[in-house]
Amino acid sequence: MIYLNAFLIGGLICALTQILIDKTKLMPGRIMVMLVVLGSIFGAIGWYDDLIDFAGAGASVPICSFGNTLWKGVKEDIDTYGFTGIFTGGFTAGAIGISSALIFGYLASLIFKPKMKD
Repeated sequence: MIYLNAFLIGGLICALTQILIDKTKLMPGRIMVMLVVLGSIFGAIGWYDDLIDFAGAGASVPICSFGNTLWKGVKEDIDTYGFTGIFTGGFTAGAIGISSALIFGYLASLIFKPKMKD
């Protein structure tokens, strides 16, 4: 059942995002930021962890999960360091994802010889 839930929730997130891309004049970068902010808001409310429990990878893989991860880091650092945790929490929580994206993106560019689009 977890596979079905992951497929349905992940598919719903992707379908709603595709509708935003197709039916609005929003640029992809703005849609991506909106998804990260929504993930942060749902994490702050406490809904995103329940969604991950229900859908597994269908909720933990999309970009809105990154917003939830940032929120968790900020909350943890605020509890530990106070006000400065607002500025440090997101970096510590998201560091491994950002670092791996940079490293693997660089390795892929070495292997596949990227070219500019025409």
